[in-house]
Amino acid sequence: MHPSDDYPPMNIYFHIFWIFAKIGAFTIGGGYAMVGIIQKELVERLKWIDEDEFLDILALAQSSPGLLAVNISIFAGYRLKGVKGSIVATLGSVMPSFLIILAIALFLSGYQDNIYVMRAFKAMRPVVVALIAAPVINMAIKAKLNGITATIAIATALLILFAEGSPLVILFVAALFFIASESWRSIPKRPSGGDKPVDGDKALGGDKKEVEE
Repeated sequence: MHPSDDYPPMNIYFHIFWIFAKIGAFTIGGGYAMVGIIQKELVERLKWIDEDEFLDILALAQSSPGLLAVNISIFAGYRLKGVKGSIVATLGSVMPSFLIILAIALFLSGYQDNIYVMRAFKAMRPVVVALIAAPVINMAIKAKLNGITATIAIATALLILFAEGSPLVILFVAALFFIASESWRSIPKRPSGGDKPVDGDKALGGDKKEVEE
């Protein structure tokens, strides 16, 4: 379902802005925490984007420089309504955070050492972890990983977590391994043992018939 099917031309841009503004205003934990909420809104609830398209958008957003939340908004908005859609979606996702941070800087800077404020932020940490972990698990299930792709995914995660190299280099090497594995799997396998052996009974039967004739 495309958003233009349900809304007039101008209202669709407002609706895209409103969807991403809600996501930006009520998501705690940064871009990765937004992934699951964007998926629920655009894929599951509104059905504007299917699951495969969302995984492609997420891969592009992670591979591109810049903030993940902004990149997802740009690619998702472009998928919905082109360049105008990407601008509206980006403004919607960024504006609430900008206004909230501005308000904190103006009015709450003196409360950063307040015991209740510190406890509130500590209480938010497990929620942020859950917001990040839930879409990762969900996408891993829906991605239909096989043995090779699951191994590449786990090895890539461990290298990014423990290795000192650049994550970009690790992702590039992982992509090369995946391309090589898919190319190897697509090569048609030749049957071993040469030509198919002739069935002995049929051969004898044929010879016997010829003799009888």
